[in-house]
Amino acid sequence: MPSEEIKSLSLPVGWKCYRSPEGQKYYVNISTKGITDVCICSPHHCPPPHTRSTLHHSPQQQSQAVRLCAGVERCGRESIHAHTHCELTFLCFISLQINCVTFPVPASALEQQLLKPSEWSYCDYFWADKKDPQGATVSGFEVLLQKQLKGKQMQKEMAEFIRERIKIEEEYAKNLSKLSMFPMAAQEEGTLGEAWAQLKKSLADEAEVHLKFSSKLQSEVEKPLLTFRGDNFKKDMKKYDHHIADLRKQQVSRYAAVEKARKALADRQKDLEVKTQQLEIKLSNKTEEDIKKARRKSTQAGDDLMRCVDLYNQAQSKWFEEMVTTSLELERLEVERVETIQQLLRQYTTLRHETDMFNQSTLEPVDQLLQSVDPAKDRELWVKEHKTGDLRPVDMDI
Repeated sequence: MPSEEIKSLSLPVGWKCYRSPEGQKYYVNISTKGITDVCICSPHHCPPPHTRSTLHHSPQQQSQAVRLCAGVERCGRESIHAHTHCELTFLCFISLQINCVTFPVPASALEQQLLKPSEWSYCDYFWADKKDPQGATVSGFEVLLQKQLKGKQMQKEMAEFIRERIKIEEEYAKNLSKLSMFPMAAQEEGTLGEAWAQLKKSLADEAEVHLKFSSKLQSEVEKPLLTFRGDNFKKDMKKYDHHIADLRKQQVSRYAAVEKARKALADRQKDLEVKTQQLEIKLSNKTEEDIKKARRKSTQAGDDLMRCVDLYNQAQSKWFEEMVTTSLELERLEVERVETIQQLLRQYTTLRHETDMFNQSTLEPVDQLLQSVDPAKDRELWVKEHKTGDLRPVDMDI
């Protein structure tokens, strides 16, 4: 017996409600022929997976069921069923495909648990594709790779910065050493002369300190920055890129096969339905054998669809596993990069503090001598060295 349509003003656009001959309500999507017995009265309602079920068709109608998707976690979640001997195809509507990748719909996504819920891990947040500023589609994995390549560039620029710092130190040391040899005020005498001579010598000592600082910067900071992750790093990133891209291409190919098989199944179902109706109203001389032949083709189309879906799920599962493994490796590499550069920059600050301490030590003798400067003592020393006689003139006697 045909089902009875039930009018309802609260159904989403494109849906109709029916009552089966047994009195059971079910809902049909007019465009996709999707059917469910779960209430969808709210346009934004999407029942959780455990509330979704197939209608109770006859054993003949349920002879071939096809599971189209197992979900991204490969947890066995049934998202789509196709009944090859039924006039309608059941769709569970707990998943959707975006760029040939199967995702849960937002209402059921709440059931997903993060792979690493205690941290912001790469493996949980880069599954979808996005648009770049030029409008091109970029995969989440490409975003992660660009992060690695950008980190390599930042490392190179830091090494160049340290190189410039070394040049400044070397030039500064050269100028200090040159200035220390200038003969200016070399004839200053006494305690002040000693302090002045020590000040000039301190410039030479300070120049040596800065030369040592620049040398250590080169060996302990600049060179490690340049050698950390050499030329092979970019090659490794390309290998990752090609590997994941190949898996994604295979997934796209398998998805196209599923769509083709789904269309073939729909055509076979439609052909079976037409022949069955023609036989019932006796508009054709089609025999029961023709019906059986159409049913066999429909069943075969269902088998083909199931096989294509299994291959698609296998491809998506492999891509999923490699995405998790590789993204965690990229995450480890980024942690390693940050910690390594942090250690090198700490070494820079340590060397800089040591340079300041050495510079301070070169000035300590100058400070001591300046504290000892005594004008009276200087005068005494000068007099002793330059005196011409200590007898004073007196008046002449008459």
